Amino acid sequence: MTKDLTKGNPAKLILYFSIPLLIGNLFQQFYSMADTFIVGRTISVDALAAVGCTGSISFFIIGFAQGLTAGFSIITAQRFGANDLEGMRKSVVSSSILSAVITVILTAVSVSLARPILVAMNTPSNLLEDAVSYISVIFWGIVTSVLFNLLSNIIRALGDSVTPLIFLVIACILNIILDYVCILVFHMGVAGAGWATVVSQLFSGLLCLVYIGKKLPILHLRPSDWKVGWSFHLDHLKVGLPMAFQTSIIAIGSIALQSALNNLGSTAVAAYTAAQKIDNLAVQPMASFGVTMATYTAQNYGAGDMQRIRRGVRQCGIISVIFSILAALIVILAGRFFVGLFVGSENTEVIDLAMVYLVINGAMYFVLALLFVYRNALQGLGKTFVPTLAGVMELLMRIFVAFTLASTLGFAGACMANPAAWIGATIPLAIAYFTVSHQLKKYPPAPLTMHREPPHISDN
Repeated sequence: MTKDLTKGNPAKLILYFSIPLLIGNLFQQFYSMADTFIVGRTISVDALAAVGCTGSISFFIIGFAQGLTAGFSIITAQRFGANDLEGMRKSVVSSSILSAVITVILTAVSVSLARPILVAMNTPSNLLEDAVSYISVIFWGIVTSVLFNLLSNIIRALGDSVTPLIFLVIACILNIILDYVCILVFHMGVAGAGWATVVSQLFSGLLCLVYIGKKLPILHLRPSDWKVGWSFHLDHLKVGLPMAFQTSIIAIGSIALQSALNNLGSTAVAAYTAAQKIDNLAVQPMASFGVTMATYTAQNYGAGDMQRIRRGVRQCGIISVIFSILAALIVILAGRFFVGLFVGSENTEVIDLAMVYLVINGAMYFVLALLFVYRNALQGLGKTFVPTLAGVMELLMRIFVAFTLASTLGFAGACMANPAAWIGATIPLAIAYFTVSHQLKKYPPAPLTMHREPPHISDN
């Protein structure tokens, strides 16, 4: 069911749209959490650390694909908001063609470089083979991740955040079942956890495809929709590639941070892995509000309503900060219990280190909340330069803090890298948003049509 976000109370629409997104994001985290939990409890703590070692490079590649498809859907949402259904369908065609080409390239590059990258990251020798085994399976399955993310983003661009949630829940349940089957029944080790994730993603992507075919006739392509010019492809790449590179730039910082952690030993890696899983769950409310702002802003930009965009961003910022405070309280007060679920309550050294991570990061969640809101609002407006620049700031801050403080303060120093990166990115994003907002308030955009390009606004 499509939803027009250009009419109605912004705060209510943002909440209603974000709640399914939040639940969906939580279940998406369960993909990797199920792998981590089952691997850690049924194989060994070393196997848990091996899977954890791959998190940053997985984020580098899979995050690129996710950012790319999210960027493409911005154009789709803008056309839908402008009620340009022909342009919306052409956007789907362009997104599909570009995604297919880039998927082939990503798969070839990532599979061939998986082992060299893990070696370059100083992955402990006792973890290397399991890490390569797991991540190779994930990389061969990039096509399944792209399929689901592309189709779910298209559905969300039309204002429907509920349907992708339903498919994620189904896929998550399937993933957990397959984890146990592959590891305990077929004895496939950590590779089995990877195959469980890939098969589950494929299933959720196929569900999206069937749903579009049966329930969304406005997305049924016509022969004329396939006549897409290079300029329209270029429009998608101008938004999609910066969002993809921005995600990968952030991931490079995570890889550098993982390298610093690897130098601290497998106990530190296991603690960071377990704490990061909890952290990823805790920040999902803020991430969900951010994704909502991208769709909300894009639709209203297509409709030419800048005043409504400003109101929505302001209200979303307040709501997101409130949620960030609640999330911080939960991870700090209940962190020991959650970490124990992954590693067992007897591993007190791992739990103690994980709590250092959760306290340091949780205290700065409010900054991350604002980062998500401003970044996605700018992206919804089609402004990608500053968000990319902010990604570079995240990279530089994360690398600098990881290697300078980790060497002097140890694990606590490495944990400070994320909050430092959030601060470094939020400052330019906030400045850019209020600058662009002021420009559009002074010169409001007209509703977007197939024959009119958005007004040029400097990204600087």
